[in-house]
Amino acid sequence: MKRKIVKAKALPEFDAAEYLDSDQAIAEYLTLVLAEKDGSLLAAALGDIARARGMSEIADATGLAREALYKALRPGAQPRFDTVSRVCAALGVRLVAETA
Repeated sequence: MKRKIVKAKALPEFDAAEYLDSDQAIAEYLTLVLAEKDGSLLAAALGDIARARGMSEIADATGLAREALYKALRPGAQPRFDTVSRVCAALGVRLVAETA
């Protein structure tokens, strides 16, 4: 059987926001991301969730400009805790500490 080689740039781009269609999906996604202990990954995940919910709506709820929110929640960003806290509140989620 001959193998077909597919180039990475020929694959469709994956967008997690398309799958974050319920509170349960969002909670599970954030739980997995938090387990990675990577602040920039958390910022990107919050960006995915904000896009799923509507970035303009989240920007209004946080009091941040939409462009500033996109910048703060892009992959590789290191947003301030205040920004993360405001976004979580706007999304209706809490980051909870538990014993390790």
